Amino acid sequence: MSDTVLWWLRRDLRLDDNDALRAALAGGRRVVPVFVLDPVLLDGPTSSPTRTAFLLGGLRALDASLRARGSRLVARRGRPVEVLARLLAETGATAIYAEDDHSPYAVRRDSEVGRQLPVHFFGSSAIRPPGTVLKADGSPYTVFTPFSRAWLAQPLPGRGDLWAAPSALPDPGDAAGEPLPATPALPAAVPFPPGEAEAQRRLRAFAAESIAAYDLLRDRVDMEGTSRLSPYLRFGMVAPRAAAVAALAAQAEQTGGGGAGRWLNELIWRDFYIHILAHFPAVAHESFRPAARAIAWRNDPREFIAWCAGETGYPIVDAAMRQLNTSGWMHNRARMIVASFLVKDLLIDWRWGERWFMRRLVDGDPAANNGGWQWTAGTGTDAAPYFRVFNPVTQGRKFDPAGHYVRHWLPALAGVPDAFVHEPWRLDAAGQRAAGCVIGRDYPLPIVDHALARERVLAAYAAKATV
Repeated sequence: MSDTVLWWLRRDLRLDDNDALRAALAGGRRVVPVFVLDPVLLDGPTSSPTRTAFLLGGLRALDASLRARGSRLVARRGRPVEVLARLLAETGATAIYAEDDHSPYAVRRDSEVGRQLPVHFFGSSAIRPPGTVLKADGSPYTVFTPFSRAWLAQPLPGRGDLWAAPSALPDPGDAAGEPLPATPALPAAVPFPPGEAEAQRRLRAFAAESIAAYDLLRDRVDMEGTSRLSPYLRFGMVAPRAAAVAALAAQAEQTGGGGAGRWLNELIWRDFYIHILAHFPAVAHESFRPAARAIAWRNDPREFIAWCAGETGYPIVDAAMRQLNTSGWMHNRARMIVASFLVKDLLIDWRWGERWFMRRLVDGDPAANNGGWQWTAGTGTDAAPYFRVFNPVTQGRKFDPAGHYVRHWLPALAGVPDAFVHEPWRLDAAGQRAAGCVIGRDYPLPIVDHALARERVLAAYAAKATV
C-alpha cells in the first residue's frame, strides 16, 4: 500500500458508482471507510426518527457489504472536523476523500473541515453538480424549463460511465469505531427496506416493469405508479447518475415510452432544487420571491394541529397526512394537495409545513422539500401561480377516483359510497348512519369552507401582486 486515506461517507451509502471511493482507491491506497454520526443532523430540530432509523439500517447494510469484501465501516459520533482529525492521527491517513454535498449545513461543515484538514471532494449528490449548469453569462438558472434544456444539452451519461463496485477492498487496519445505535428501529409500517441492494433491485424493477406507464400513473395516489426510490436517492444508496442512465436507456431502447422521459424530467427537477439551494441558500428560511415574504399568514395553531393529525375533514388531505405519520412517506401528488391546503385553504406559512415534513419524511431532503413547498405556495422560483388553489374534493376525485386510497388510510369512511367518499359531509343523515360514519362523530366536519378559503387567500396574495 502506498498510503492510507479516509473515505468519508455522507449521502453516498453505496459501493456502486461511487466517485469518492474510486478516487480513494486510486494508486492502491488503503482506504478506511468512515461515517460520522453528526449530532447536528441526527438530533437537530428537523431530524426525523424514521429517517434516522432508515439511515442506520443503510449503514448496517453497507457495513455488511464492506465486510464481505474484506473491509468494514468505522462509525464515530461527534463533530465531523474533530472526529476526522482524530482518525487521521490514529491511522496515519494522509487525506480524506468524500462526495460533495450542497445543502447550507453541508457547505459550512465541509468548509470548516477543508480549512483544517486535507479533504478532497469527488462526485456530487446531484447528477450534475451546482455550477455546471449555468446561463451564458455564468449566472444560475432560476426557471426550470431553460435549466432542463441546458441540462439535457450537455453530454448525457451512459452505462459505460457507471463504475462497478469493487469485488474486494483493502483491510482498513486497526481503526476503531463505535457500534451503531441499536435504536430507533425502522417501524414495520415504513415500506422501505434500507440498503444499496434494495435500492438497486427497485431501480431494475421500475426500469423493466413500470417506467413505461409512469407518465400515465404517476399522479394516481391509489396506485403504485412511481419508482419509490426517493429515500434511496436521499442517502445515495443508489447513484443519481445510475437512475438517469436507467431512464435514458429505457428511452433509447424504446421500452420506456413517454414515462422514461417524464421520470428523467423528475430527476432533473431534483438537480434543479439542489442547484437553487446551493446558489440561493437563503431559501432555506425565507421565500425566494421577495414580495412573498410579506404575506399576512393567519397561522392558526389549532388548524395546524388538525392538519398535522389528518383531521381537517377533507378526506384526501387527511388520508395523505395519516400516510405520512404512519409510514414516513407520502405520494408526491398528495404532497402537493396537502401543501396547497395548508398554505392556501388555511393560510398557514409554508415553512410550518416544510418543517413538519422534514420531521416525518423518510426521504426528507432539504432541497427537494423546500423546492416543493415553495412551488406549491407560489413563493419559489418556478412557483405555481398564486391564484392556483387546489380544490381538495376535485383532487381526490381525479387522483383517487374510487376512493381506495382514502378508505385505506381513513377506515371510518370504509362504508361511504364512492359518490360521497371525497365529500362525506354531503351525505344525508340517513346515508351517514347506513354507511356507519356520522360526520362530526366518526369523522370530522371540514374545518374550513374551501370556496370561502379560496377567496380569502386570493385577497391575501393579491395584496402582494408581484408574488
